Amino acid sequence: PNPFPKSIYDNVAYGPRLHGLSGSKAEMDAIVEQSLKKAGLFEEVKDRLKDTATGLSGGQQQRLCIARTIAVSPTIILMDE
Repeated sequence: PNPFPKSIYDNVAYGPRLHGLSGSKAEMDAIVEQSLKKAGLFEEVKDRLKDTATGLSGGQQQRLCIARTIAVSPTIILMDE
């Protein structure tokens, strides 16, 4: 897992922004929150979304990268072990 040297929020919002999947801040907030929840990370970082992602533990970084992937609603996700 390699989080971008950006905030936790910006890591998850990167893909939706790039692909124009959100028309408003409220929509982006919902995408970020839902993606973090699906990755099992939201409760741990909900008060630190503006903090740098590289400050997370290794396991949290893995889940952040999963949330970043989920945010664009892919059909399939390929991962290694």
